Amino acid sequence: MDSKQRRSKKQVKYDEFPDFGKLPPQAVEEEEAVLGALMIESEAYSRISDILHTHECFYNVNHQKIFSAIKAIAEANKPIDMLTVKEQLLKDNTLEDIGGVYAIAALTEKVATAAHIEEHANTIYQRYLARKMIRISSEIQTDAFDLSKDVDEVIQEAEGKIFEVAHTKHNKDVLPISEVIPKAIESISKVYQNKNDIPGIESGFFALDKLTSGWQESDLIIIAARPAMGKTAFVLTMAKNMAAKGYPIAFFTLEMSSVQLAIRLISNLS
Repeated sequence: MDSKQRRSKKQVKYDEFPDFGKLPPQAVEEEEAVLGALMIESEAYSRISDILHTHECFYNVNHQKIFSAIKAIAEANKPIDMLTVKEQLLKDNTLEDIGGVYAIAALTEKVATAAHIEEHANTIYQRYLARKMIRISSEIQTDAFDLSKDVDEVIQEAEGKIFEVAHTKHNKDVLPISEVIPKAIESISKVYQNKNDIPGIESGFFALDKLTSGWQESDLIIIAARPAMGKTAFVLTMAKNMAAKGYPIAFFTLEMSSVQLAIRLISNLS
């Protein structure tokens, strides 16, 4: 092993993590593959930028620094390659930290193309989320053991932390239009072939269902009107109709108690 390799080996560090007696979830080989692919195919960054949105997705600290450099180059609309990454690391004063030019060159030798970069990026992201959840569970456990803290406050903080992780998760893939169009045509064809059927969830209001084709899985529906115009009654009626067809319904309100809602629902049925 030459001196450059020895220097590179000494610089390898990993993300700080609670000690549970086992290796944290990580995908170091995939991290190497992604970083190498980004430096040999500059345009590949756009394919993973929505997945790996932060350097913290990487477990290896050196990889975090290299990805930060690549991200800065991309955001400056400059080409990404070994030379530009080296210059950015010099500017960040982190080139020696990651093992020098040898470490950059070694990454580019890990892959031949960026063909599987999205799959590798998704694996890295899943491991990142797992580490984040383990950290949060450790914090929740510590708070729960702290008898000076109110339990309701601990629960509220725990819910907030888990909610934050759930909403940082990328759950929408970037798809080429060539993949979306066939699905759209298939959906239109089903509606055309079954003109009398409602493909979505029926509200129970025939004219509305014909207009909307029913509520779809990804819909966000806002019922807006002035006070005392019947918004709650309308939504309760829809909820009743959907529940009658076997759909599970959750109803949240800041204006009425659960008993008041139940009374209105009973009145609606009578």
